[in-house]
Amino acid sequence: MIDRSLLREDPEAVRDALDNRGADVDLDELIEIDERWRELKARGDELRHERNQVTERIGSLVAKGKQDEKDEAIEESKELKAEIEDVEEEATELGDELRERMLEIPQIPDESVPLGLDERHNVEDRRWGFDDLRVDADTVTPHYELGEELDIIDEERGAKTTGSGFYFLKGDGARLEHALIQFMMDIHREQGYVDLFPPVPVKSESMRGTGQLPKFADDAYRLGGSNEEAYEDDDLWLCPTAEVPVTNMYADEILLTDDLPLKHQAYTPNFRREAGEHGTETRGIVRVHQFNKVELVNFVEPEDSYDRLEALLDEAEEVLRQLDLPYRILELCTGDLTFASAKTYDIEVWAPGDDMDDGPEVGGRWLEVSSASNFEDFQARRAGLRYRPERHESAEYLHTLNASGLALPRVMVAILEYHQNEDGTVTIPEALRPYMDGQEVIEGHEKVGESALGAGERE
Repeated sequence: MIDRSLLREDPEAVRDALDNRGADVDLDELIEIDERWRELKARGDELRHERNQVTERIGSLVAKGKQDEKDEAIEESKELKAEIEDVEEEATELGDELRERMLEIPQIPDESVPLGLDERHNVEDRRWGFDDLRVDADTVTPHYELGEELDIIDEERGAKTTGSGFYFLKGDGARLEHALIQFMMDIHREQGYVDLFPPVPVKSESMRGTGQLPKFADDAYRLGGSNEEAYEDDDLWLCPTAEVPVTNMYADEILLTDDLPLKHQAYTPNFRREAGEHGTETRGIVRVHQFNKVELVNFVEPEDSYDRLEALLDEAEEVLRQLDLPYRILELCTGDLTFASAKTYDIEVWAPGDDMDDGPEVGGRWLEVSSASNFEDFQARRAGLRYRPERHESAEYLHTLNASGLALPRVMVAILEYHQNEDGTVTIPEALRPYMDGQEVIEGHEKVGESALGAGERE
């Protein structure tokens, strides 16, 4: 969450920043609640001071044997106690409301973020790998057709066993996915990342700490209850991204300067209720409800976070460079930032199989495979992530950053489309071959069952 002092000291700057994001927040009402809360806290302090004075007077009156005055003072003390309880009750209620309302305010964008209301105003920073393309987009078979022909992606049986948006990877498809996971983690380990294997279910408190709740409850899979029902801090949700458990593993702890920067990587399956439209835009495994991802999470001192953001972006890009997959870097505008981000770069890989209106001039489309974001102290305030600059100094909020390193289904799409050959096979990128026993080409598999022979439905 943002620092509450920003609302008190410069509300117009906060208002302007939220307007730039297109955020609909009633700051005036929030400021009124905060002012009333502070008045109540001040009044409570005054009343407690008065009651302490009365208590001292009662002791003096008892010593002097002034019974009538003592009884009056006792009655006054009771009245003050009742008033204190009323003030504290109202202050507690307003404090709870204030905390909940503050959780709904998005991050303030960094001043370097380009202004804009939506993705149309994102700024392309650079491209890589387009000087010598190995395929012509006009000749490429989309991954969802190629995956079926090679019998390495089975959406139909995934939908049968679980539902739309789930799929099977089979044979070399599954092997390729496993290879990608290990390949990515090996790269990031060389970059100084410490491996984690986090729990997949996460508590509501953890989801709140990274900003998924309360705003994005509808996009998450809740365990043991409907998303429409009220939830408690210890209710469980399926992990939407490893950012949630990894960031919150240090919640309410104090790290030391010597610990920072702290770099963790984690592979997890991730679960999201994607609400994209049906059609070519989302055919295949581009938009699914379960997907694998390697996540990079950084904990740093505030003065280092923007240098670390640039380095984090390069660390994620290295995966695509080694896979020889063309991509571009976008700097997101204010209106397209995620809820918790102060600044974000998107990495979009080129998938040549489907032409899209907003694709590159060479055809095909862009697929986001990573967002490298600096959250500054936004998540740290929500989750209680602090560090102590020096052992004798007070603890301060640290800065958190993360990036996907990378999201696997769309990388798989790019490999199948960009590295496919004229004969319908797929050349395995050289960097992945050691993870697939030296295999160089995916040639596909023989389909099984009567359906492979064109037989009709079973009786």
